[in-house]
Amino acid sequence: MENIINTEQIEYIKTLRKHNYRLMNSMETFAKEKQIPILNWNAKELLEFIIMILKPKRVLEIGTAIAYSTITIAKHLPEGSIIDSIEKSRDSYNLAKDFVDKSGAGYRINLIFGNASNIMRKSNENYDLIFIDSNKEDYIELFELSLELLNKNGVLFVDNLLWQGYAASKDVPNKYKTSTEQIRKFNKIFMSHPELKSAIFPVGDGVGIGIKLT
Repeated sequence: MENIINTEQIEYIKTLRKHNYRLMNSMETFAKEKQIPILNWNAKELLEFIIMILKPKRVLEIGTAIAYSTITIAKHLPEGSIIDSIEKSRDSYNLAKDFVDKSGAGYRINLIFGNASNIMRKSNENYDLIFIDSNKEDYIELFELSLELLNKNGVLFVDNLLWQGYAASKDVPNKYKTSTEQIRKFNKIFMSHPELKSAIFPVGDGVGIGIKLT
């Protein structure tokens, strides 16, 4: 059967989902009302499985937003593990802090306010998993910095690599042309980098997963 995954199939899968705990539901509602981008629900579930399989000791998230994915990761980390999450918007950082305080997982979360590239250049930490979900024009720089901080066999998880479908489209609205070109450039680098075993999956808005080989 061709085109097996369509809107009807996705809606069917959604009916089988286990319910989030109350805070996550309220965060999803808040993000929708305020038009704040958060990780798509099926990309979120993929990330949960990766965390549970990998059992990372330390995670870096670049782009906290309201801490939806931050809390998701923290809830699935093994005891003794921690996630560092960097956010450059003061308003988003303050929102994230409020949600983290309500999550019960704050002891696993280290929120960091500031410019990610500056912070990463000064970092002495190494990570088992790095999640990139920030401004698209910064993706290539953040990718290169992430490789320096990622442990061997560590995982890169990158969101928005299909960029609302525009990455593969010939008809891109003017306001998306620059960001689309950035994503296309990133995807070529990501998929051909000699230090990575990488793939892009048609999950959510397009998820890239790379395993560092060296």
